[in-house]
Amino acid sequence: MTDRPSTKKGRRPRSRMRRRVTGALALALALGSVGVAYATVAAAATPHSQSAAAAAGAPADDPVEIRKGKQLFEVTCITCHGQNLQGVLNKGPSLIGTGSAAVYFQVSTGRMPVAAQSAQIQEKKPAFNEAETLQIAAYVQSIGGGPEVPTGDLRGTDANLAEGGELFRLNCASCHNFAGRGGALSAGKYAPSLTNASDKVFWTAMLSGPQNMPVFSDNQLTTDQKQAITNYVQTLKTEGDPGGSGIGRLGPVPEGLVIWILGIGAIMLMILWIGAKS
Repeated sequence: MTDRPSTKKGRRPRSRMRRRVTGALALALALGSVGVAYATVAAAATPHSQSAAAAAGAPADDPVEIRKGKQLFEVTCITCHGQNLQGVLNKGPSLIGTGSAAVYFQVSTGRMPVAAQSAQIQEKKPAFNEAETLQIAAYVQSIGGGPEVPTGDLRGTDANLAEGGELFRLNCASCHNFAGRGGALSAGKYAPSLTNASDKVFWTAMLSGPQNMPVFSDNQLTTDQKQAITNYVQTLKTEGDPGGSGIGRLGPVPEGLVIWILGIGAIMLMILWIGAKS
């Protein structure tokens, strides 16, 4: 009889402690699940660029290459862009004056041929190899003219690295993220990641202004400045994050969210621990 009260008193604190520990573990698990789910969704929502082909081989004015390009164009492009590149209503725009640069960017990144019209054409695996892409570009260039695919050194020297960073932050970071990881735009559109883009893709994008991107002709950015930006972005991709784990350089918002979740989780655990002690 004298032992029963002491037994009940001993069980109640253990039961309360068990519930608190269980609650703390459940809270930690929930916060961790939210963080992992958000990081997964954010990573999936960030588009990855297709790897562009090698820099060798520019679209020449070789009649043989142009003829091959015409054959490819007539098989895959003529339905939307017309027999004379004039475009087809509600299917595809005119290619007169777009130049080989625009063709190279769209085809080498897999955006063309397009599978379906949408707010923004998605990147996908290219349907043509490097040689075929340049042949189509050469044909379009021979008919309509316009900005051409650049050749030669597209980066310049490391002496322009700082200038490239300044120009990138001034002209590109507002859409492509300060680390070139891309970002959301209005009306369901987005600025793609630059992670896997080649030098030639950078240049042809600047020269042609695909989709929501403005055209950076020599009046907006000189050749030296384009080289500096290209050099900066390519160098940035090879460097580690100076702040340690940058969570894939997704940007300050997701990084702040992860820090907030971890911080709130730690505070909640501390509150539970203090409550258990009191």
